[in-house]
Amino acid sequence: MKSEVFRKKPIGDLLKKSGESQLKKTLGSFDLILLGVGAIVGTGIFILPGTVAANHAGPAIILSFIIAAIVCALAAMCFSEFASSVPVTGSAYTYGYIVFGELIAWLIGWALLLEYGLAVAAVATGWSSYLHSLLAGFNIMIPNAISEAFNPANGTYLNVPAIAIVLAIAGLLTIGVQESAKFNKIMVFIKISVILLFIVVGIFYVKPINWQPFMPFGIGGVTSGAALVFFAYLGFDAVSSAAEEVKNPQRSMPIGIIGSLLICTLLYVAVALVLTGIAPYTSLNVSDPVSYAMQLIQQEWVAGVISLGAITGMTTVILVMSYGGTRLLYALSRDGLLPKSMYELHKKYKTPIKNTWVFAVIVAFFAGFIPLSKLAELVNMGTLLAFTVVSIGIIYLRKDKSIPSGSFKVPFFPVLPIVSFLLCLFLLSQLSIDTWIACGIWFVIGLFVYFSYGKKHSLMNKN
Repeated sequence: MKSEVFRKKPIGDLLKKSGESQLKKTLGSFDLILLGVGAIVGTGIFILPGTVAANHAGPAIILSFIIAAIVCALAAMCFSEFASSVPVTGSAYTYGYIVFGELIAWLIGWALLLEYGLAVAAVATGWSSYLHSLLAGFNIMIPNAISEAFNPANGTYLNVPAIAIVLAIAGLLTIGVQESAKFNKIMVFIKISVILLFIVVGIFYVKPINWQPFMPFGIGGVTSGAALVFFAYLGFDAVSSAAEEVKNPQRSMPIGIIGSLLICTLLYVAVALVLTGIAPYTSLNVSDPVSYAMQLIQQEWVAGVISLGAITGMTTVILVMSYGGTRLLYALSRDGLLPKSMYELHKKYKTPIKNTWVFAVIVAFFAGFIPLSKLAELVNMGTLLAFTVVSIGIIYLRKDKSIPSGSFKVPFFPVLPIVSFLLCLFLLSQLSIDTWIACGIWFVIGLFVYFSYGKKHSLMNKN
């Protein structure tokens, strides 16, 4: 029993299976960086900074962003070594299968499904809010009853725009990853331009007095803020899900993962500095802090452009996180842990069309009926759990002599992987008890699925 649930996947088998998979190899380093920026820059820059600054960190939110970025950078290097050594779809799930065995891999995959699914649902609800305010600027009103999450007390029943964007992105992913990447490039350039516009315009209205006191909630506020703004960096791990569709993964994967993280960190710190410099941190507890800051300085036209940028920004997050979720389902079903239909590719588009729509329909349900506040914190839990496993997994990966040479290596081994592991555990400890309970329920369901279906149908049984 014990040996069965902890059986490990040989690296040679994984590389052989990825060579037979028929997923098209169309992506380069630049595509991966844009996929990463597309996944990362969204809700975290347009919504989170105001709430975290007002309630947790004050102007020291820039330190919260930097702490979260350091944790992510260490984890990103571990992801990069795995992704370039074993360029197979499935992200942390596949890496866990190699070093810890089937049951741990399944639990990581189950945690990542939670991350990708709820992240898409959460961002889709934020996307709907920004669309609502943008259309209101043109005197086009969407009734609240069909544009907000289910809450009969407030007269709201269904978030139609959130459902629509999730299903529209599923349609785009059905056509193919290269077409999705082209769409992502356009959206990324638009949102980066909007963010740079905010920084360039806003910097002339910064009042240094607004940065005092710099750390009103103390160091505890900065660290709890880091655990929350960690949500702002979610998505770079989704880049590793593209490994089988990359032309030169040994070179391109580390560039894509680390490059996108570096660009996003610089943008976040710059936006946080300007935002808290324009407005007192106590006034930033609003749903659209970036637009709000522009309205304070009578730059209404910039506020309107920012709403458009927020919509495009969140669209790319939905795209890349949906992509990561579908490729994870593909990997789970290919290994027999989920039904084979999740692994089937469309004859024309060479994409896993069935799992794309199953994922989209389930996520659309959550986006349509569940409020954003209920979705967001659980996402961090799934991600941090995956990061801890990947970080410590590098130590075991280095012992495997069957890995092809020429891959990226984490520097200062084994110190950096161990530090990454400990920092992820620290951020996990900052999450609320309610989040731990909800995540525990999710894992109980996952264990039921594994022991009732996955263990019996696993392809490892044939070995």
